[in-house]
Amino acid sequence: MREVTLPTGEHVPALGLGTWKMGEAPRQQAAEVAAVRMALEMGYRLIDTAEMYGEGGAETVVGQALAEALRAGTVARPDLFIVSKVYPHNASRAGVQAACERSLRRLGLDQLDLYLLHWRGGEPLAETLAGFEALQQRGLIRHWGVSNFDLDDLEELAALHGGAACAANQVYYSLSQRGIEFDVSPWQRRHHMPVMAYSPIDQGALAAQPGLDAIARRLQATPAQVALAWLLAQPCTIAIPKAVREAHLRENLAAADLPLSPDDLAQLDVLFPPPRRKQPLAML
Repeated sequence: MREVTLPTGEHVPALGLGTWKMGEAPRQQAAEVAAVRMALEMGYRLIDTAEMYGEGGAETVVGQALAEALRAGTVARPDLFIVSKVYPHNASRAGVQAACERSLRRLGLDQLDLYLLHWRGGEPLAETLAGFEALQQRGLIRHWGVSNFDLDDLEELAALHGGAACAANQVYYSLSQRGIEFDVSPWQRRHHMPVMAYSPIDQGALAAQPGLDAIARRLQATPAQVALAWLLAQPCTIAIPKAVREAHLRENLAAADLPLSPDDLAQLDVLFPPPRRKQPLAML
């Protein structure tokens, strides 16, 4: 598995499993737990979730799957990288700590590997950062980061005492949504801060993109795999596509090893041109 380096020098997988929209329907819980278990058995080691997803339901799904996999010896805890996020309205100094404790209970874990502010809200960034630092001191999180931050947000954060410790910024990034390449991702690379790309294949929409067919046929792959391989080829980028079906889990994993030639990349730039000016941050 290709890896990405955090600001601390730690290496993490460049491909993980997203869980947005899991945990929303009790009748689907068993199937979702089975999907996360299957992903772990296939070799996925980075799992992304949030207290917002299913109002804690996705964390419960992940927690059950992790407990089963750890008991079965499928994985060992040190080999996993578990990410969750705090709601903006819970992101005060005290609130972020209470929210993290609730997330850890749902996940059945003693510690998160990465804890993100889901998006900017009304709480001052300095207060959220103080909460993150307190969680680190208590050993409840190893790294902290942000999500849906544009360049001005990142610069404001970096100016705060301790702000340089931000480990990642999770944003909507895909072939069709390349706006961050104008300013956000270059800034992050200069600061050795990975981009975590959510909805990297536009919630499946890129699988039906006709322009990707020719490249996909030549590589004996699917259009979705081409789109995901392109994203994984970008420097300092982690992709976290959601998948529940076994075929999609396997396809996404295989995309990490799909070789794109310079001609392929040039063709993709024609189909999906990189930005030439500042664009509003894409969000879902």
